[in-house]
Amino acid sequence: MKNLLNRRSVLAGPSHLVQVARESTGGAASPPSDDSSEASAAADAAIPSAAIMSARAETPPRPVTTLRPVPAVPTQVIGRGVQIADTADIEWLTEEDALTPFRVFRSFSYSVSLLFHAKELAYYVALYQDGSLWRALKAADLEAAESAFHHFEDQATRLSDGETRRAQLEAHNEHLARLIARSEAQAERLRSDLQRRGVQEQAVSTRQNQTRKDVSQLEAQRVAAQAHLNKAHRQIHQLNLTSNEWIPHLPNR
Repeated sequence: MKNLLNRRSVLAGPSHLVQVARESTGGAASPPSDDSSEASAAADAAIPSAAIMSARAETPPRPVTTLRPVPAVPTQVIGRGVQIADTADIEWLTEEDALTPFRVFRSFSYSVSLLFHAKELAYYVALYQDGSLWRALKAADLEAAESAFHHFEDQATRLSDGETRRAQLEAHNEHLARLIARSEAQAERLRSDLQRRGVQEQAVSTRQNQTRKDVSQLEAQRVAAQAHLNKAHRQIHQLNLTSNEWIPHLPNR
């Protein structure tokens, strides 16, 4: 029993090292008794468990792993009777006119088609970018194919969000440019009207001043002419009176 406990102490590793350190601090070594050997063996057996628990408590938490990117085709779609299709087969079937389009969705340069292969009773869902086949799925029934079609439809919509926003911004900017041009043209017309009005008002004011000067001059001329005419009339009257003095006085019959 004693040999077995000593062997366990040696195999314990860390507990054996602790035991040696404890004996070295106590001074001279003395041969252990049977009771003390059993007690130390029990303590040595308990030390590894405590050391393991302490190591677990002091072990730093593992870093959280980063999220993996979401696949283009979710697993729930593939698990419902949908599998990845060979794009070369779809292109060959399209060239042979062997596919009948059931659904078509288009958003800018992205389009989705739900195609039916009557000969094989199979359904294909294809995602196109600028008319080129990009991704394709194959389904055995229409329900699974429609689910895959809606998935590609949502994906095409998300992919074309930037183009949608770009088209809206381009149209909005063009509308603002037209409004700016219209406003600037209206401001230019108003500016021209104000300038023309100022020129006309200046011309009217100048004309009025000239007219007043002319009227004043004409009025002065009229007064002078009237005075001259009155003088002439007085002279004529005086001359008439003088002429009448030479007329002989004839008796009345």
